[in-house]
Amino acid sequence: METVDLIIKNANELITLEGPNSPRIDKQMNDLAIIRNGSVAIKDDKIVETGKNMKYKAEKTIDASGKIVMPGFVDPHTHLVFSGSREFELDMKLRGISYLDILKKGGGIFYTVNKTREATSEELIKQSKSRLNNMLAYGTTTCEAKSGYGLDTKTELKILNVQKKLNATHHMDIISTFLGAHAVPNECSTDEYVDTIVDEMLPQINKLAKFCDVFCEKGVFTVEQSKRILEAGKENSLIPKLHADEIVDTGGALLAAEVSSVSADHLLMSSKKGLQMMADKGVIGVLLPGTSFSLMMNKYADARKMIEIGVPIALATDLNPNCWTENMQFIIQLACFNMKMTPAEAITAATYNAACAIRLNENIGSIEKGKQADLIILNCPNYMAVPYHFGINLIKTVIKNGKIVSL
Repeated sequence: METVDLIIKNANELITLEGPNSPRIDKQMNDLAIIRNGSVAIKDDKIVETGKNMKYKAEKTIDASGKIVMPGFVDPHTHLVFSGSREFELDMKLRGISYLDILKKGGGIFYTVNKTREATSEELIKQSKSRLNNMLAYGTTTCEAKSGYGLDTKTELKILNVQKKLNATHHMDIISTFLGAHAVPNECSTDEYVDTIVDEMLPQINKLAKFCDVFCEKGVFTVEQSKRILEAGKENSLIPKLHADEIVDTGGALLAAEVSSVSADHLLMSSKKGLQMMADKGVIGVLLPGTSFSLMMNKYADARKMIEIGVPIALATDLNPNCWTENMQFIIQLACFNMKMTPAEAITAATYNAACAIRLNENIGSIEKGKQADLIILNCPNYMAVPYHFGINLIKTVIKNGKIVSL
């Protein structure tokens, strides 16, 4: 009888998400491929088998009776590394002070940029490690992390190198995205800064990041400027991503389709034409309901419309100083209550489709033979309880690369 390292048995629901090896769309998002009273066997860092009544010897066995087992959450849009917490802004917002006035009072993104520029790499590692620990405790086992709070070459490289060190030393797998085009620094014009990104930053980035992202938005980077940066990113072996149509419809969704971006994120104001082009090109829509919640917006992305026209949907936290949450369970809950996604759609969006949004679905995002053993055990009887039972941490156990890392 073969010996494995770990068997998890008797799960009320083993949510495998086994299915097509491509982003799930429309009705596919409701198919979680559940094995009831299911078990999973793990050896080294890989899944050996899923099913029932497995005949293996195991070094350790976990009885998951009354619980669910599912893939670890994948968070495909975070701004992990920064210094400069801005909780003082919440009181200002609640008193009706506008964002522009907050900027004049020394708040906003440039407060964080200045603090991040001043911080040492060691300080950024310490602060970011705390956030990663929180993510892991709430069931996230892989995350994407963007630069973008440097806005100069030295600090952007510092952020990406911090992420590289964290990836090498933390349980979490961290996939880096270069977001030098997050805002325009005060010391130069937009066109001058675009030149700096293209001519100076990107040639030094390609060994430190997998993706290139741009904040394509009114008053930040135009469609033309965004396209120039993303095409230059491609020339430096970086895959395009895009912050698109968060505040106004700039044509960001259309641009994402045009440049074959792996994802377009936010999408609150995207046109039907833009969304249809995303669907036609297979561009993943990464929705960020935590941002709408934290900014006290009355509008959320229209997930139902996107799903109906065939856009593959992923969910992410958008962890940043203006939307500070590391909790993908909360994001699933917001997606169900405020974007009318079904529990199954939201779970698919937070696992398999999220893995697709960072091009890792071959290895993570579902519980299938040969895949990396990133699993979570939740204290709830079925998947519908994940959004239903809100306000607590439902995680019982986190397993990363086949090892129990959180209890």
